[in-house]
Amino acid sequence: MANEKSQTTVALSRTGDVASIEFSSPDGINIFSSRVVGELGEAVEKVATDAQARFVVLRAKGKVFLAGADIAQMQRFTQDEALAFARKGQSVFDALERLPQVTIAAISGHALGGGCEVALACDFRLTVATAKFGQPEVRLGLIPGWGGTQRLARYVPLGMARRLLFSGEQITAEVARALHLVDEVVADAAELEAAVQRWVTLLTPGSPAAVKHLKRAMLSGDEAGEFAKCFVGTEAREGTTAFLEKRAAGWTQRPPA
Repeated sequence: MANEKSQTTVALSRTGDVASIEFSSPDGINIFSSRVVGELGEAVEKVATDAQARFVVLRAKGKVFLAGADIAQMQRFTQDEALAFARKGQSVFDALERLPQVTIAAISGHALGGGCEVALACDFRLTVATAKFGQPEVRLGLIPGWGGTQRLARYVPLGMARRLLFSGEQITAEVARALHLVDEVVADAAELEAAVQRWVTLLTPGSPAAVKHLKRAMLSGDEAGEFAKCFVGTEAREGTTAFLEKRAAGWTQRPPA
């Protein structure tokens, strides 16, 4: 697909058990294009099989977290090109949502359009107070194509989801928290990193295998099946034994993707 203007790149790294997927661009305005979506997909695919990663944090350098899709690229789409673009993004965002690790969007600036959609595909959303959120596609004669019409209504009341989608309005971080669109609002980037560490600490005692099965159960609805699968590995035995022995559990098994 030609006419791409986005210079955004995607980098994957890991420190300890926390993997980081970071967006950056020379002008500080991160924008999705088909190439960027592809790079995100490659990062998600790699981290899914990283046996050392228990957490995946999406970060961004620059003025915004993600400002949305590359309008210059989309302007001349044919219907077939638009369909391919939407399906590619949906596939990548679905894979992000299905990661066995806990995923956290550390939102350092505005998350609009595709930026809001990628944040919605994460398990938790932490944001600086100056960030704004929205799905402005309707003002461009478009609709969200990467899951926004479906995931937004999981977090905010259906009537508010319709309002945000039909109007294209942007809301503040505080309003987003009141609507349960985000989980925590902090003052600045430094506090955002501290918040990420707090959430990692909060979530660390949980079994990595159990988290994988929790996520699958919540997405598929097959709670009984995923409960039963907990007994395939060693972590259910370790967790229950540790409880009976009144000690902390020692998790050694990292779930495969």
